[in-house]
Amino acid sequence: MEFPHLGKHCSQKSCNKYDFLPMSCDACHMIFCSEHFSYQKHACTSAHKKDFQVPACPLCGEPVPTPRGVSPDMTVGQHIDQYCKSDKRKIFTNKCSLKGCKKKELIPVKCSQCMMNFCLRHRHSSDHDCKNLAAARANRSNSPSHASKVQGNMTEDEALAHALARSIQELDESHDRTHRRNHQQSTVPAAVNGDGANSKDKCSLS
Repeated sequence: MEFPHLGKHCSQKSCNKYDFLPMSCDACHMIFCSEHFSYQKHACTSAHKKDFQVPACPLCGEPVPTPRGVSPDMTVGQHIDQYCKSDKRKIFTNKCSLKGCKKKELIPVKCSQCMMNFCLRHRHSSDHDCKNLAAARANRSNSPSHASKVQGNMTEDEALAHALARSIQELDESHDRTHRRNHQQSTVPAAVNGDGANSKDKCSLS
């Protein structure tokens, strides 16, 4: 038994399939089967009315109309420059501390040496002639290094020769101390034995 009133043919010309559960496109309002229901499958000419997203301005929150094929970044940028109602002076409050630079940044950018705020262009210590960095370099150059304290006015070769000579001297002194200690240990028993022999001789004579 057939129920012709329950289904409809797909509007896609290449399909024309009879579907018992047809679906109507919400853009062009034509009937399609489940296979050709999406905008892309039946090349819907009215899809732009539904499948369309409008970017919003990040500053004021207003929607920014963007034509098809145009980058949203471009339209949002134009909106911020020309039509945005937000107070930009309250947003870009981080002024560069370098004399003569009037640029402001959205976020604070502080120097790690002097802790002052600068723009992205002058954020490095060398870009804004940081006084604290120059003072730190001067202190490092003025303070004598450990090597200079040890060497004094000697050159590296003289200091090396002096160190070798002291090392050899300490080695010789250690060798002499060991030799004297061994000599003392070997001579003490001999003296004891000699005293014993003399006492024996004295006993025999008596």
